[in-house]
Amino acid sequence: MTENIHPTVFKINKESRSKALGQRPALIWFTGLSGSGKSTLANGTEQALTKLGFHTYLLDGDNVRTGLCKDLTFTKTDRVENIRRIAEVGSLMVDAGLIVLSAFISPFRSDREMIRSLVGDDSFLEIYVDCPLKVCEQRDVKGLYQKARKGLIKDFTGIDSPYEAPEDPFLTIKSAETPQEEAIQYIVDALVPKLNR
Repeated sequence: MTENIHPTVFKINKESRSKALGQRPALIWFTGLSGSGKSTLANGTEQALTKLGFHTYLLDGDNVRTGLCKDLTFTKTDRVENIRRIAEVGSLMVDAGLIVLSAFISPFRSDREMIRSLVGDDSFLEIYVDCPLKVCEQRDVKGLYQKARKGLIKDFTGIDSPYEAPEDPFLTIKSAETPQEEAIQYIVDALVPKLNR
């Protein structure tokens, strides 16, 4: 019952944690089709930021599905709930002063806007990993597109469920055209001014 819930206001807050860590906390949200390169770019970006002395944490779709969200299926309702849970975890980690990188298909604009409103516009940095469906299917390292084409996976983004591209992302990476290391450096160069205190 929500009328019996009264959140406590603590003396140590996001601002004080941010000062202690010497950085501006943020949720860096990599979105794009399966196989677009989100996880690879997020992983490389985290490594580069860590070398620069930032305090980070990486949340990834498959990893979260083995724990926090292992009870969820891939229906539209459960996919929305999956993103909601990640948004809540990301928000807590940003409140802790961390720079959180996340790699999720997150196909619906409304879900990504929900995350932005939860974390705060100044702490949400959306990176659209733009890659043609044909290229994603050619990569298909997990064999998911093949299964979706055969009807073995329903509501698969890009096949029988839509992907709504961001309208105004912080960055767009054309991952089929940009070498990986070049893309990571571009992302890091754009992020550092936002993350430095």
